[in-house]
Amino acid sequence: MNQSHATHQTGHDASHGSFKGYMIGTVASLVLTLASFGVVMGHVVPPGIGLAAIVVLCVAQLVVQLVYFLHIGAAREQRANTGIFVCTAFLIAVIVGLSLWVMHNANVNMMPTQMSIDRAIAHD
Repeated sequence: MNQSHATHQTGHDASHGSFKGYMIGTVASLVLTLASFGVVMGHVVPPGIGLAAIVVLCVAQLVVQLVYFLHIGAAREQRANTGIFVCTAFLIAVIVGLSLWVMHNANVNMMPTQMSIDRAIAHD
């Protein structure tokens, strides 16, 4: 019984990160954050490329956060986390996308900004 508990404990700890992994994630996050601030505050890149550079750094930081802190990956122990993340991301994308679609259609169909006063009176 003591041996099965030790096996269970080892398997449980294997799905979580190590101190080294957390430190790598922390340092990488700090470097990416400072790089983002450097792009904006230091005017290192031309203004047209600045937004693209920030988006690339943002996506890189998202990947670092997912891998090192949320333990999202392809390893067998991480499949449950990955599946839950993918489902959640899909649901959020659907909800946001459909909400934007509804708001756009409401704006187009309910706001007669393109109609002149004479034309609006003629339709009544």
